[in-house]
Formats: sequence, C-alpha cells, structure tokens
Amino acid sequence: MSMSSHYRTARIATERLAVPLSAEDCAIQSMPDASPVKWHLAHTSWFFETFVLAPHLPGYRLFHPSFRMLFNSYYNSIGEKHPRPRRGLLSRPSLEEVRAYRAHIDAAMAELMDRGTLPSSVNALIELGLNHEQQHQELILTDVLHMLSCNPLKPAYAPSHNAADFAIADAPSLAWIEFGEGIADIGHDGSRFAFDNETPRHRQYLNGFSLASRAVTNGEYLAFVDDAAYRRPELWLSEGWDWMAANSIDAPLYWQRDGRGWLEFGLHGLSPVQVSAPVCHVSLFEADAYARWAGARLPSEAEWEVVASGCPVEGNFIEAGSLAPRSADAVGITPSQLFGDVWEWTQSAYAPYPGYRPA
Repeated sequence: MSMSSHYRTARIATERLAVPLSAEDCAIQSMPDASPVKWHLAHTSWFFETFVLAPHLPGYRLFHPSFRMLFNSYYNSIGEKHPRPRRGLLSRPSLEEVRAYRAHIDAAMAELMDRGTLPSSVNALIELGLNHEQQHQELILTDVLHMLSCNPLKPAYAPSHNAADFAIADAPSLAWIEFGEGIADIGHDGSRFAFDNETPRHRQYLNGFSLASRAVTNGEYLAFVDDAAYRRPELWLSEGWDWMAANSIDAPLYWQRDGRGWLEFGLHGLSPVQVSAPVCHVSLFEADAYARWAGARLPSEAEWEVVASGCPVEGNFIEAGSLAPRSADAVGITPSQLFGDVWEWTQSAYAPYPGYRPA
C-alpha cells in the first residue's frame, strides 16, 4: 500500500468512528484522563500540520493560528498548550469547524504526497503520524465508552441488532507453557515501524518461567469476585487496597449487578457478562490481586515480549530459540490472545530500555 493510500485509509477510519455520535457526544469530557472526540479529531490533524506540513510544504497556510495551542497535547517543545483536564470546555471551535480543519489538512497532505518522491525523513514523519492516529482511534472508543457509561440511560455507541453476532465461543482449557532460562533479545529488531520507546534492542537474562495459554476469562474472574477477594487485604498491593477502598471498587469497571446477575456495559450497551470472554477493564491492582489469588503472578514485560515475539499474529507457535517452550504439555499449544483481544498487564514499571534516547 502506498503512503497516500495508507494515509487515506487511516484518516477515513477515524472519521467513521465519529459517525454514530452527535455533536453533543463529541464535546463531552467525562474525566480528566479522557478527551472529547472533537479534540481527538483535531489533534490528529494538528500532528500533520505541525510536524509535516508547516515545515515541509512550501507556502502552506495554517488553518487557524490558535489551533497550535488548543490541540497540542504534551509537546512542550512546540509551545503553549490547553490544559488536558479542561478540553471539555472547548465548546468552540465547533465540530463542523474541526471537520473543516481535517479536510484542510487532508487536501494539503494530498498536495505534498502528490509532489513525487519525498525524503525518507518526511515519509518517516507521515508514518509516525498515521500510527499516532491509530492510537487515537483506540482512545476515541475508550473515551466514548466511559462517557456513555456516565449516562444513567446507558446508551449504546453502536446498538446490536442481533445478539448472536457477538456470541463468544467457549474458552479453551487453560494450560501453562513453560519456558527455559536464558539470554533473550528484547526490543524492536529494526524491521517495519516502531515507536521510539520500543528501542533499543538489548539483551536480558531471564529465569525459567511459565505463561498461561490464554487470557483470564470473565467466568474465572467471577470466581475471584465471589470469593470475596475485594474484601481480602492480603491479596492486594498496599496502594491497590487504598485505591479500592477510596473508590468503592468491588468489580471490574463497567460491571453492575441486577436481579439476574452481573451485567457489563460495552459499546453495544448493557448485556449479561459473557463468561468465556476475556476479562476486560481491570486495573493493574486488580490483575495483580487476581494473579495472587490464583497462585500465580503477572509476567514481566521481558517475559511477555519473548513469548509474543515468538508468535505470529496469526498461525502456529514459532519457537523462540533457547527460550522455546520446554514442557511436554506445551506441544501443540498455541499461546492465544496475545494480540488485539485485551490489554495484558505485566508487573514491570514503564521504564525506558537500557540506552534509550528519545527520537
């Protein structure tokens, strides 16, 4: 796929996410860590204007000078920015004007990409911007889900017309796959795109460890809830116990009880918790407590990466050198749900790799 095709595909995908939403939906900020959809639509355009068009398209005209400040996120070197917790106060510019901003950026980007072969440094910036936009596509759905959950009507983002369309097959039996000790290469290997925080590649020693063959299911997590785990301090990190008590947490975010049992709010509205689906919207504290309750622990980031790098996104298990699975039980077992199902917590702090330098 050419860069211009990749660009159009990503930009259209973002705009389609806003189609089910009203202008009012797109303006709401439901908590300080979320952003309005309107802001996401503008910020992803701001990226291309600031880092690609203004420096590299001769004669480029800014859509609006104040947008440089309004839609900056955390790029302190670029200049002033609007405070993140107050993005929901931006009733203006309107959603219509933000969409006009996107159209302005798209036209200018088409002009730039139609000029012929671009320097590799500019292509790299465009590729970074597209991956950045895909991150914001995830954020749009994340923030919309939280925003709609705050509405007592519990409206669906995209109502389901057929419940069978979203049925979950029974989860396979859980197995533990053992990996031997050894020295592993960690970090981006230099092929295809990566964000700078995935570098540099380095070597790390790992003790032998085991990883579950799939994610924890809602049914398994329900057993944790039913065992009064949210009232047992011995299962929780101290900070997690304080967080849970301060916020009256007794189940995953978006779960609620009714007379028939547990319901879960999602982008398709409220529905019964599907026991075979992987549990979602649990914090690090909850994931850590569940692992302790189950007699296990969360993997380290390096352990997870070694397993994931040995697996294709689709297909059979690929052995990963000296750290290949060594247990007889692992023969024929493919670690599943490593990519794209749910967030998978590790016990590692979000610290830079050895030798990291910001791009």
